[in-house]
Amino acid sequence: MSDLTHCDILISGGGIAGLTAAAAFGSAGFRVICVDPAPPVIDREADGADMRTTAMLQPARTLLEASGLWDALEPYATALDVMRIVDAGGTDGSAREVKAFRASDVSDLPFGWNLPNWRLRREMSARLKALDTVDFRPGVGTRNLLARTAEARVGLSDGSRISARCVIAADGRASPMRNAAGIEVTTKRYGQKALAFAVTHPIPHENISTEVHQTGGPFTLVPLPDFNGMPSSAVVWMDDGAASMARMQSDVAAFEAEMTTRSCQMLGPLTLASRRTLWPIISQYAERLSGTRLALIAEAAHVVPPIGAQGLNMSFADITTLLDLATARPEGLGDAQMLDAYHKARMGDIRMRVSGIDLLNRTSQAKSPMARDARAFGLTALHQVAPVRKTLMELGLGTRRAR
Repeated sequence: MSDLTHCDILISGGGIAGLTAAAAFGSAGFRVICVDPAPPVIDREADGADMRTTAMLQPARTLLEASGLWDALEPYATALDVMRIVDAGGTDGSAREVKAFRASDVSDLPFGWNLPNWRLRREMSARLKALDTVDFRPGVGTRNLLARTAEARVGLSDGSRISARCVIAADGRASPMRNAAGIEVTTKRYGQKALAFAVTHPIPHENISTEVHQTGGPFTLVPLPDFNGMPSSAVVWMDDGAASMARMQSDVAAFEAEMTTRSCQMLGPLTLASRRTLWPIISQYAERLSGTRLALIAEAAHVVPPIGAQGLNMSFADITTLLDLATARPEGLGDAQMLDAYHKARMGDIRMRVSGIDLLNRTSQAKSPMARDARAFGLTALHQVAPVRKTLMELGLGTRRAR
């Protein structure tokens, strides 16, 4: 039929992973159509703005440079030179163990660079407009998938149809493209929710990311550029769902007092500097990362709690692997050989990281004094053995693979 539009790659999902994939494949010369039912919110103060931040670890920068994104993002990025882990699991909630993991121990570069998600969406959307290889269609979603050996055909919510050599599902943890392909998922729930917001504080963060562990889940402060003349950080505060929902509704003064106490005063009194947003916490991974003419990336493939900056960086590893396979054999884009190789290359690393973050999160939820003491002892032991500390940092960065 005449309404069938042809392209190399259709990307279902215009979140940060989908936008990055569109920029990456478009910059490599592939003809890309990217769709998402919700236009990206690109203003910090707008309703629906994503107040979370993403710590782009070292390997992500290489992908962003190849995608033509890094030069636009770098002016807004805050370097992460130190990751400070605090155990506050004692009876009074004070910091009883504080250990610093320094990027200089493993690299000449920072661990990564932190950027607000709304800013990422703004700069990535602008990059797609500048690429004549990319057709970005915000406000349009995918409705159905018919996958054949030679191509995939996708129906869109506006009634149009797309023929693509490869479909990339970047459409979230409830991925319609994954569901259409009949790929099952394994899901774990924790009864937790995360509050995400920005704060200012009197003590400069000095490019140190601070993760404070206490029963319920970690409280993480990640460096941001100064805001209104004050040092600023992004916060992700994980806790039991009911407690998080109550804090979402509490008045500002009470909220500021509670979060200052929860932070162990590591940066002094905290002042709320943005809206509060609330996010559900789960672990999930797809049983397969590919189907006929279909590749799963990002939360369509894996979901982890926000610990150790792993989530989106796993997504960047997905995109890098797919891009390497596509550019090595462009004539085989989307065929079984390419997609089987993608599944094989990524599945082991994904399951290892999902399992590791699941264990860390369950440990952070520990309520018994014995379990809390074991957590503090483990933190000290890992930090004191230099080869172990270095290996863990390299695994976290993604510069070393698990064997």
